Amino acid sequence: MSEIKVNKISPRAACGTVQLGDSGDTFTIPAGASITNSGTASGFGATGSASWNTTVKTGDFTAVAGEGYFVNTTSGAITVTLPASPSAGAVVAVKDYAQTFHTNNLTLARNGSKIGGEATDSTISEQGIAVTLVFVDSTQGWLVTDSGLQSEAAGELFVTASGGAETTCGNFKIHTFTGPGTFTVSCGGNSLGSNTVSYLVVAGGGAGSQGIGGGGGGGGFREGRTPTCSYTVSPLNAPAGLPVSAQAYPITVGGGGAGTTPPAPTLGASGAVSTFSTITSTGGGNGGTGCGAAGTGGSGGGASGNANPTGTAGAGNTPPVSPPQGNPGGNTGPYQPPSYGAGGGGGATAAGSVGTPANPAGGPGGAGATTHITGSSVAYAGGGGGAVWESGTGTPGSGGTGGGGAGGDSPGTSTSGTANTGGGGGGGHNTPVSGSGGSGIVIIRYKFQ
Repeated sequence: MSEIKVNKISPRAACGTVQLGDSGDTFTIPAGASITNSGTASGFGATGSASWNTTVKTGDFTAVAGEGYFVNTTSGAITVTLPASPSAGAVVAVKDYAQTFHTNNLTLARNGSKIGGEATDSTISEQGIAVTLVFVDSTQGWLVTDSGLQSEAAGELFVTASGGAETTCGNFKIHTFTGPGTFTVSCGGNSLGSNTVSYLVVAGGGAGSQGIGGGGGGGGFREGRTPTCSYTVSPLNAPAGLPVSAQAYPITVGGGGAGTTPPAPTLGASGAVSTFSTITSTGGGNGGTGCGAAGTGGSGGGASGNANPTGTAGAGNTPPVSPPQGNPGGNTGPYQPPSYGAGGGGGATAAGSVGTPANPAGGPGGAGATTHITGSSVAYAGGGGGAVWESGTGTPGSGGTGGGGAGGDSPGTSTSGTANTGGGGGGGHNTPVSGSGGSGIVIIRYKFQ
């Protein structure tokens, strides 16, 4: 095999053409060798291919035919001037390097040639896009032959967020808010990983009242499980969680209604709302007294045993949502002095029980709802028990599962709802204080890895 070693091959005539071999010949470039093009290349591969320049462009520049450019518009809009007097088949490509074309646009200056048949510059404003243009002729000029979005090639992305007390359970992260706060999402994820969250939003429970007082209603209970989460839900689970995006979500956790002191009859207070994103749970209604009606709310308060002829409980699921956020309290009656028994407050999954005058008994509070959103089985939003006339004359109502407080009698003390369960407070009759409602809670869960 013959070998020729030279440093330069030039045509005999100035600006002439040098031909390598004849048709059918093969030239081999050995491993480790490279060819550097410092001019214009044509006829290599298919028309429309670009050689990408990996030096990121951060300011205005003029493109060279045959090259693609990564353009970073983070600091402001950029203009790319297309090649002057391009030959047919010339190609230029651009790519949104920092996903910022939608905020700081890229302008393609036509530099004397048309773009898509129009004698105007072109503005690119699609986030994450890559565009390849090929010059065809003077009629149409530069035409787009290929485009695509970065999102089309994305792998798994998961929700990333902070706020509240943070724990993990396997591949799931849990944020628990026992007071006001902010759920801050820094990455909204995608459908390949996760882009929705499960939630539990429980409002503050209502307080029991004085005067053979009814039990307070449990705070509104609302739960939604996203398909990417796997845990045992309550019967009130909504069919889906909530989509999230990169932003701050204010969290409100409702306080329980305050109980009241003698003399009877005096009304306790209703609970306060809890909120997350588009979900609002209503506070539980207060228990009733002989001169004051039971309150409506997430779950309604129980009626007083001192109503004549019968007492009417407060309505639950007010305002109405689906699935329902609670139930009504228990009624009382008929009125049969001197036997009195107040109704229990409603709970998330059951109404409060009726207070009975015969063998007087306060109605038990309605049962709350149980969920495993935290990784453990926990019940929330039980109703408070109803009161009876005085010690030894009857049985106060028990609190509903899920933090409901027991009713009292004179002088026995009624019980408050458990904090951060949304349980209703127990009703009382000249007790030191009627039961206050338990504060609410907000819990958010999602797949994070």
